[in-house]
Amino acid sequence: MEEQLVKFNQVDAAGCACAWVVCACKLSTSASSVVILMSVYLYLMTCLSGCLASFTKWDFKSPKARLTGSELWQLNRTWVFQGHGASLQPQTMLLDESHERLYVGAKNTLFSLSLDRVNAHHREIQWASTESQVEECMMKGREKPECANYIKVLQQHNQTHLLVCGTGAFNPVCALVGVGHTGQDRLFTLEEESVMSGRGRCPYDPNSSCTSTLSKPKFVGSAVIPDNDDRDDDKVYFFFTEREMDAEGMNKAVYARVGRVCANDQGGQRMLVNRWSSFLKTRLICSVAGPNGIDTHFDDLEDVFVLNSKDEKNPEVFGLFSTTSAVFKGYAVCVYHMDDIRAAFNGPFAYRERPEHHWTPHEDRVPYPRPGSCASKVNSGGFSSSKEFPDEVLRFVRSHPVMYRSVLPQHHRPVLLQTEPGRRKLTQIAVDRVQAQDGHYHVLYIGTDDSVVLKVITIYNKDTDTMEEVLLEELQVFKLPAPIRELIISPKRQQLYVGSEVGVAQVKLHQCDLYGSECADCCLARDPYCAWDGLTCSRYYPAGVYTKRRFRRQDVRHGNAVQLCNGLQIDDEQWQRAEERLVYSVESNSTLLECVPRSLQAKVLWFVQKGGEKHEVRGDERVIMTSHGLLFLRVRSSDAGAYVCQTVEHGYVHTLLRIRLHVLKGERVESAMHAANDGEGEKATAPCHSSTGPLPGPSISPRSLVPSSVSGSHSRLWYKEFLQLIGYGDAQRVEEYCERVWCSDKKRKKTKRKYVPLGGEKRGKGRGEENSHRAPRHTLDT
Repeated sequence: MEEQLVKFNQVDAAGCACAWVVCACKLSTSASSVVILMSVYLYLMTCLSGCLASFTKWDFKSPKARLTGSELWQLNRTWVFQGHGASLQPQTMLLDESHERLYVGAKNTLFSLSLDRVNAHHREIQWASTESQVEECMMKGREKPECANYIKVLQQHNQTHLLVCGTGAFNPVCALVGVGHTGQDRLFTLEEESVMSGRGRCPYDPNSSCTSTLSKPKFVGSAVIPDNDDRDDDKVYFFFTEREMDAEGMNKAVYARVGRVCANDQGGQRMLVNRWSSFLKTRLICSVAGPNGIDTHFDDLEDVFVLNSKDEKNPEVFGLFSTTSAVFKGYAVCVYHMDDIRAAFNGPFAYRERPEHHWTPHEDRVPYPRPGSCASKVNSGGFSSSKEFPDEVLRFVRSHPVMYRSVLPQHHRPVLLQTEPGRRKLTQIAVDRVQAQDGHYHVLYIGTDDSVVLKVITIYNKDTDTMEEVLLEELQVFKLPAPIRELIISPKRQQLYVGSEVGVAQVKLHQCDLYGSECADCCLARDPYCAWDGLTCSRYYPAGVYTKRRFRRQDVRHGNAVQLCNGLQIDDEQWQRAEERLVYSVESNSTLLECVPRSLQAKVLWFVQKGGEKHEVRGDERVIMTSHGLLFLRVRSSDAGAYVCQTVEHGYVHTLLRIRLHVLKGERVESAMHAANDGEGEKATAPCHSSTGPLPGPSISPRSLVPSSVSGSHSRLWYKEFLQLIGYGDAQRVEEYCERVWCSDKKRKKTKRKYVPLGGEKRGKGRGEENSHRAPRHTLDT
């Protein structure tokens, strides 16, 4: 017998230190050679997953649910439009509820998608740059991909037409697109006679997000927000990031800004001709107070979302910010009231004598009418147009465009923070206001640079002046990692529309039954969309919407399932009633008792019962608590017994299952495997899992030791990659042995097996199939 010691070590990175593992690989026709490799494989995967997790550590807690693109598709929760198979590269999207369409401006193409299913019955308009335009663009030093027509502007021109603008090979162009009246969904044409220059309306550069130049700002959003009932006094608010210059023209600082201009601004008559005559700006503050009294500022505005309410004059403004520091990286979401924004613009103007000086409030006389005001009925003086304003007013606006007071967020702090460096970047934000039983909540949908949408709620505690973040779901919308560039919510349809360079996705805002089938599962979810109706976890409707639904239980603020769900706690009777499963293991080998809770925020506890006594299982160097269950690296006969997997969340204790572990003597399994090998030639009668001798209970197939991550058509080849990984020299002998142990595909098809997916509760039916919560981990022969 030959014996070799193989050592494994994972590099300590970002605080992740994985222990040394020493494995004895015995080259003999025994079960140990396979199961010891299996033991190392399981431990390596556990260790590696821990290391990778440390690289993506978040301030957020684990989500209640994490769904991949495949799982979303199987659950009928998402549909994806990918155009013609090539990179779609959408630049902008527009939701048209009246025509029930989603318009998508992309490279050389404008799409019209159905709001019911974005991947069905789409229409498109090809609008590419001409060959001469491309040639002229390339002669100016641009690359050919840049010289395409990237559609950057999509606006509702009127009830029957869209205004569409594209970069036009660095020569912006605009046109009207007819969509017809409501119900004329077949109409979708570009009107050639309406084509016009897009200069001043659309950027030249396809990579630019700004529509004009001002000290090189980065515009991220704009909105028309009225101040009163006089339409002539409406203001357009711009949200952007701006680099401030010093006296030498060098970059001095980066600031997040909100700018304002009158919607009816026509410029001046003699000064500021064809330029804004009412433009003012001030700083948006989003910061965290430090222990030394110095605030940490988030100054780079990534995205903004204006959440409208019944009062159109007072929407809430949500800003997604990042830091500009090369040392400290992080993201924050701050919320602003319009009253605070207006107060800053109605306050003192800022003044400084030289660029290197500090800003001070302007204390001299301010001309009349107040600079930055609109020509409207509410402003006295009888001015009907900005062209009638005195030169003194326009001169003041030109020299004093900055307001002295900054705009502070609600509660003077962010509602959400992510301050770990991690590889994931936050790119987009959209917000839905949801009415729950205990009030209204803001549900934040945050897009990332790796195709993930985070669904988050924030809860402010007035008594403690603290903010709680609850990460409800982590949704991998696209299978390929790509930055999310657009997020649009349809509250009417309860859908989220997501745009990235790989496609456009449609995602349901909620799927309440995913949280579980019990009252406690639903209440612990703390999802304002969902409530327990007495039978299932289903969509919550305010009182009066569905009068028949009298039984509703929901607690978003506290998630108090103990109180709402009859205070169920663990006792001996419930312990015995829990679902029981059998697991067989071989002495001195590895075994995983799998138990995966539905909620990733739950704490998992393990208990073992032997005879009349029960006690909690504590992890050590031999028994490891993993996210998939309890891993025994080397099973002893004394480990046999009844194991109970429990979860604790917000004080609620729930028993998931009982696992009865039987430990078999190694020599008996070895003799059974020898018998199986000896009967290899009897192909007509001998199945793969022949067993001899008085083994208790069902026999164990060697195939049951294959990890789920390598199951399927390549299950007989996983050990080859593993042997290459450890650099094992005599792989041929092990390969021959494993080829005898692992049956051929033809034999496997003849064998009926019963799969026992530990922790694998069904999630429901999707697209005509039943989809298990998790792939089966163990195989027991019957």
